[in-house]
Amino acid sequence: MAKAVFIQSSHSSYDDQPGSAYHFPKRQYLSRVEQTVGDWVIFYEGRRGGGRGYYAVQKVLQVVDDPLGPKMAYAILDQGSELSFENFVPRWIEGQGPYETGLPQSRGNNTSSVRVISDKDFAKIINTGLEPRDEPNAIPRTGEFHLEDGFAEAQTPFLPQGQPRELILSQRQFRDQSFARQVKHAYGGRCSMSGLELRNGGGRPEVEAAHIVPVSKSGPDTVSNGLALSGTVHWMFDRGLISIGDDNEILVAKKAVDDSTLDRLLVPSRRLVEPVEPAYKPHIAYLRWHRENVFKG
Repeated sequence: MAKAVFIQSSHSSYDDQPGSAYHFPKRQYLSRVEQTVGDWVIFYEGRRGGGRGYYAVQKVLQVVDDPLGPKMAYAILDQGSELSFENFVPRWIEGQGPYETGLPQSRGNNTSSVRVISDKDFAKIINTGLEPRDEPNAIPRTGEFHLEDGFAEAQTPFLPQGQPRELILSQRQFRDQSFARQVKHAYGGRCSMSGLELRNGGGRPEVEAAHIVPVSKSGPDTVSNGLALSGTVHWMFDRGLISIGDDNEILVAKKAVDDSTLDRLLVPSRRLVEPVEPAYKPHIAYLRWHRENVFKG
C-alpha cells in the first residue's frame, strides 16, 4: 500500500464522482493508483480548477475498469472516510519549497495527476490541513474553558504525537470535533435556517454541526455534507420535519409544524443561509439524499 495525491478539479474532462470515484487513464496511472488500495490519498485542486490546494483526505477501496472506456479506470473511494481539511493547504511552503519532496523546487505546474508520496509528506500535509483555526467558532459548546487561557483548554490535543496519522484519521472523536469546527467556521457560527448567531460564555457558538447524510449511512465528514443548525432546528432536520430543496428553499413536512412556530424558527425568506465560500456550500447530492430518505414531506 502507498499514500498518494490525486488531482481533482471541477474543470476536468474525466468522469470524476467526488466522494465516490476517481476517474483516470490506465496507461499513465494504473500502477500508481493500485498501490493506494486500502490506504489514504489526499486530494489537490489547482488554480484552474478552483485553487483550494490540498483540501481533503480519503481512503481508496478498489480499482475497477471503466465499462465504457477500455483505456480508463476508476478508483472507488470509501465515502464515509472522506474528511475535508480545516485549512486549504497551498502546494508551496513559503521560504522552504513544496510540501511534496518529489516535486521540483520551482513554482512551475506539475502535470502528473497521481503522485505517490511518503508517509512523512503525508503527515506534513495532514498536520497543516487539519490544524484547528484559532477563532471563537472553534471553541466547543460544552466543557471547561477559561477565556484568559485562550483556546488551549477548549480543545482536545490536536493529532496526538506518536500515533500514525492514518489511525488518528479513523478516530470518531477526532473526526467529529474537526467536522464541527469546519461547519461552524463555514457558517460563521450562525444557524443556516434561523439566521440566529447565539453565543455563550467566552464567545462559544451555540450552533451545532449537522450531517446531511448521517455517519451511520456513510455520510462523509466534509463541510459540503454539513449544515450549521440551532438545537431545535437540528432536531427537526434529523427527524425529517424539514429539509432543503435544490434551490435552497426550506421545505417543511405537511402538518408537521404550525405556521406561527415556523415564523419564529426560520428566516423570513424560508431559504437556506449559505456560506460565502463556494466550496463550503451543501452539495445537491447530499440534500437530495436527505429529501428522499429522511424528509417526511
